[in-house]
Amino acid sequence: MNRISKLFQPSLVVPKNATVKHQEATSKSQRLMLEQGLIRQAGNGTFHLLPLLQRSVQKAIDLIDRHMRTVDAQRLTLPLLTSAELWRKSGRLGKDGDAPPTELLQTRDRHGKVQILGPTHEESITALMAAIAPVSYRQFPLRLYQISTKFRDEMKPRFGLMRSKEFLMKDLYTFDVDQTKCRQTYESVNEAYVRLLAEVGVPFVKVAGDCGTMGGSLSHEYHFPSEVGEDELLQCKRCGALTNAELSRNECESCAGRDPFERQRGIEVAHAFILDDRYTKPLAATCLQPNGKPSTLQMGCYGIGVTRLIAASIEVLSNEREIRWPLGLAPYRVCIVTPKAGSKEEAIVNPWVDRLYGNLETVTGCRGEIIVDDRNQLTIGKRLLDARRMGYPVIVVVGAKASPEGCELFELHNLLDGTQLDLSLGDILTAVGSIFSKNPETSSPLNHVVKVQVQN
Repeated sequence: MNRISKLFQPSLVVPKNATVKHQEATSKSQRLMLEQGLIRQAGNGTFHLLPLLQRSVQKAIDLIDRHMRTVDAQRLTLPLLTSAELWRKSGRLGKDGDAPPTELLQTRDRHGKVQILGPTHEESITALMAAIAPVSYRQFPLRLYQISTKFRDEMKPRFGLMRSKEFLMKDLYTFDVDQTKCRQTYESVNEAYVRLLAEVGVPFVKVAGDCGTMGGSLSHEYHFPSEVGEDELLQCKRCGALTNAELSRNECESCAGRDPFERQRGIEVAHAFILDDRYTKPLAATCLQPNGKPSTLQMGCYGIGVTRLIAASIEVLSNEREIRWPLGLAPYRVCIVTPKAGSKEEAIVNPWVDRLYGNLETVTGCRGEIIVDDRNQLTIGKRLLDARRMGYPVIVVVGAKASPEGCELFELHNLLDGTQLDLSLGDILTAVGSIFSKNPETSSPLNHVVKVQVQN
């Protein structure tokens, strides 16, 4: 049985008279995650991810793994350290003596060799392909991804896990034999991204993006609309085309219109690029074509910020005092609140806790997803308030109503729709099963109430 009394969850109490400076330095998600013991600050832009949040991180990883399998992507692990020489060959790092890009974190080993702590790994994966080149065209398309720690020397880290110096990211790299097949891969992966984010259940938009320093010929970004977002998103009033403001501020490329744009802020959670031969040509990654001649591979890259996805979800869904999770990312789905120690009904209703726990474990979507708040020195009301602040999607209270005098009823609090009911054990099991069948772990995007706007 998972028990809150055994959980490492060092909460952070923020004084009511906290300074304005403190409020400005944090986002809603950062403040709530700190207060509820999900994260703890380790340094400027770095955080400890504590056990409850680690469960959410693993769920996000499992979700990504499952959707990457739908596009035949294979998972690997690349070194966190990449030789600076590879970055010079690709052109993303200047010659010796030139100032490096400001966001790069570097280290120098005992032999004086400069290594890059990678924010992305285009050079590393392309060097791997070049080392085994030329590869027969029969081996393609090749889609390789990793989920690993990335680094960025942020000048002003802020908003907790949404803009930090160290973060977890899924980066997928694809290789194709020609531009047509590269574009087909691009469409396939973007379709998978739409399905993945629709399953998360947070409203999102897909917008045309700027290729920027990454290079290439095509880019799309995925954003959760939020005023905290650092990107400005534009939507053409005439044709509805969506773009990042970095790409276009005056005229719509889709319809050549000059009507005013509708504007909103967004938190970027995923990005896709067609890189063409931006990295494969300078690093000599080739394949053998059917005619036996080598040609340069065509490349794409696709990122999802894993820790940012979780933080952004909390930012969008939560209120100022209580966390709200997408069901699939909640650390636990059900919290059972036990009777208070010393209460007159404790001995009578306490046996219901084990029975309720065991029965809920048999409900679809509940196995391993139940935690019991057994801190019975606290009142039921205090623990119910804590459970709501943590945002467990379903809370079941075993209190006085569970006694024979109370008709053996349990309080069911459904935070997903804001309802509260008093139900018998059988009805509790039916209701919880219904809640999770309406919000399944895996389903079609059409089964989600999500505002999805897609612009190809």
